[in-house]
Amino acid sequence: MTGSPRTDRVRHPEKVRNPDSPSMRKPPWIRVRAPTSPVYHETRKLMRELDLVTVCEEAACPNIGECWSQRHATMMILGSVCTRACAFCNVATGKPDLLDPHEPERVAEAVARLGLRHVVITSVDRDDLDDGGAGHFARVITCIRESSPGTTIEVLTPDFMRKDGALEIVVAARPDVFNHNLETVPRLYGAVRPGARYFHSIRLLDQVKQLDPSIFTKSGLMVGLGEGGDEVRQVMDDLRSANVDFITIGQYLQPTPKHHPLDRFVTPDEFEEFKSAAFGKGFLMASASPLTRSSYHADSDFEQLRAARSAALSVSE
Repeated sequence: MTGSPRTDRVRHPEKVRNPDSPSMRKPPWIRVRAPTSPVYHETRKLMRELDLVTVCEEAACPNIGECWSQRHATMMILGSVCTRACAFCNVATGKPDLLDPHEPERVAEAVARLGLRHVVITSVDRDDLDDGGAGHFARVITCIRESSPGTTIEVLTPDFMRKDGALEIVVAARPDVFNHNLETVPRLYGAVRPGARYFHSIRLLDQVKQLDPSIFTKSGLMVGLGEGGDEVRQVMDDLRSANVDFITIGQYLQPTPKHHPLDRFVTPDEFEEFKSAAFGKGFLMASASPLTRSSYHADSDFEQLRAARSAALSVSE
């Protein structure tokens, strides 16, 4: 019998939920209210009842109050402990949880009970598994399709580095959106994502399109880590060269003093400039704001993404 993600998880002492620990004071545009609504508490209760992990909590997302008050929760599968130690991330690193074979059914039940029309499923990195967790992703997609056939599914996956055939398993399950975040510009990978490789991630996204052009592809960046505007725009070009449809850009918030230092808070006007540049470079959809995260407003963004593709196809015809 495998263990539960909740009972087996190990959290490093330095990786606590304390988003206000860095000394740099947050500007007014980045502050959010503490969650208080009854629906928020109902969503939290459901996650506990079904013994599910959410990236909303594990990554200390600032939007949790707003999203959970709308019954939008992003489930994080494959346990709560990551095999990598990215310098920006608040998710615990260490010995991974035992794989829970019943998790896909519980995720599907949560989606049905929340009444989600669009769901985002993400995970920790599982370098310890032969397929990097790809088969588990596929089973989650299948279970959701069976219990909620009208729900569109977005996956936010690891990079499946050195996991031959893993990407094909996920793509064959036909999620509506395949998301894999670059997170930062290539110059900062050594400091921010030491276990990842920038061009491997670009190739991964390109390969999704080659395997199934009907699947929307998506990627995201954090800013405020020390990157320059020209570097961000070059990342946009690299993503477009891989035919990525959708880009998200949000503000990096340093979880604790032991994480990668926050360089600066990017202004709302700069985010608008990034958004304009993204549309100018040919993305079907772009979301850029201080509070933008991969799954923030993912349901309404997906509708806009689908409409943009339809409009583009009509013009081409």
